[in-house]
Amino acid sequence: MALQPEVELSTDEQKVSYGFGLQFGDQLRRNQFEGLDLQAVMAGMQHWFSEQQALLSDAELNPSYQAIQDRQKAAAAELAQKRAELASQFLTANAAREEVSTTASGLQYEVLEAGSGEGSPGPADQVVVHYHGTFVDGTVFDSSVERGEPAEFGVNQVIPGWTEALQLMNVGDKWRIACPPALAYGEQGAGGTIPPNTALVFDVHLIAVKD
Repeated sequence: MALQPEVELSTDEQKVSYGFGLQFGDQLRRNQFEGLDLQAVMAGMQHWFSEQQALLSDAELNPSYQAIQDRQKAAAAELAQKRAELASQFLTANAAREEVSTTASGLQYEVLEAGSGEGSPGPADQVVVHYHGTFVDGTVFDSSVERGEPAEFGVNQVIPGWTEALQLMNVGDKWRIACPPALAYGEQGAGGTIPPNTALVFDVHLIAVKD
């Protein structure tokens, strides 16, 4: 059962005002930090909107802003280090498996199925592939297989691990590749999907090379 709003939302003005609140709430949630006090947020909004005297000056606020930023940076650095260690542990264990080959760059690959096609794509070629991407714990983050539609892109338009692997594959090959963070999205990650310093595992089926 949906919760009833605690405010009156009968007029257009009230509804639009509520919509502004939803938008601000979304922005606030995207920038939230541990210890965020929603009552303090609402008080600040009311004081500013009503042109009341602020309870804190910029000189008093700035050290607190800096303290929160420092904590967030320290927490992010610690988490990134843990991910890097997890990636290293996984790649070391994976490389020890007999069926896994490791290239000079650190890319690891395992041939799941050899295709009957001849020739490998070059860096300027377009390819058609099916793929299934997971983190090292098996969590799926992207999969053309699950979507039921192959992907098409340029060999040199993807992460370095893919660019390298595709040029080693023949049409029809199915490989499982493990990309160290440096051959994936590195220290930056990719938006909210791929965290920094994350190793990625892909099952890749090279379906065709397009002329």
